[in-house]
Amino acid sequence: MQLEILGISSHVEQYGQSGEEVLLLHGWGRPVTLDRHLAPLARELQDECRVTAIEFPAHGRTGKPGVVWGVKEFALWVKAAMEQLGLENVTVVAHSFGGRVALWLAANEPRLVRRLVLTGAAGLRRPKTPEEERAAQRYRSLQAGLSRLTGLPLIGGAVKRLQRAVRDRRSSADYLDADEDIKPTFVKIVSEDLRPLLPRIAQPALLVWGDLDEATPLWMGQTMEKEMRDAALIVFEGRGHFAYLEELGRFSRLIKAFIREDIKQRG
Repeated sequence: MQLEILGISSHVEQYGQSGEEVLLLHGWGRPVTLDRHLAPLARELQDECRVTAIEFPAHGRTGKPGVVWGVKEFALWVKAAMEQLGLENVTVVAHSFGGRVALWLAANEPRLVRRLVLTGAAGLRRPKTPEEERAAQRYRSLQAGLSRLTGLPLIGGAVKRLQRAVRDRRSSADYLDADEDIKPTFVKIVSEDLRPLLPRIAQPALLVWGDLDEATPLWMGQTMEKEMRDAALIVFEGRGHFAYLEELGRFSRLIKAFIREDIKQRG
């Protein structure tokens, strides 16, 4: 179904009739959609849970934000969606970029989040090595120098094309694949380090990682387990960034067991 959320036509689907409320959040990228990356998991969970899957702005059938957004803005959009749907105190299951949003919500809107299940979650930045920092400084200096030339009438256009070429050589596949109007949003998102939020997150958290994940390496899950108050990490050996889809049945069983155990402990 399509809902109007903060002025954006938004794709939302719900599965199941009863049970604990579960909210699914997907990752980033042009190919990533609710139908491909959330619906298979929702169908696995719907026998025991009431599942809501939402498609982020700039993905699939959901429209784009009109301005540059960061993690906070995406999280506030999710909050608005939850309020519109009457959801709170839910189990949030989030992959990759969705993990950034889930961490922000758990830390800043704790009434909305009862439990967290994070798989291949993004949001932590590894400190640069001295060589990486020197390379970054050289890049910033080059771009600053080129920017001073873009206003020259005869060569300005060529300089701008050179700037884009230099930028693209340093860019990820997700950045290169994004629409031009969404690239500034992507840059803002990946520039944010959410590690300071981890000690503030008190909700029970299940972390599931593929040990071969190159997009969000295992050290991120290990850091989250160490610095969040109540987190446990399970590693899927031989699996990558989409470990949750590669082992969908196993992943869904872990979620159900995690929810049942938390209910039992509260009970």
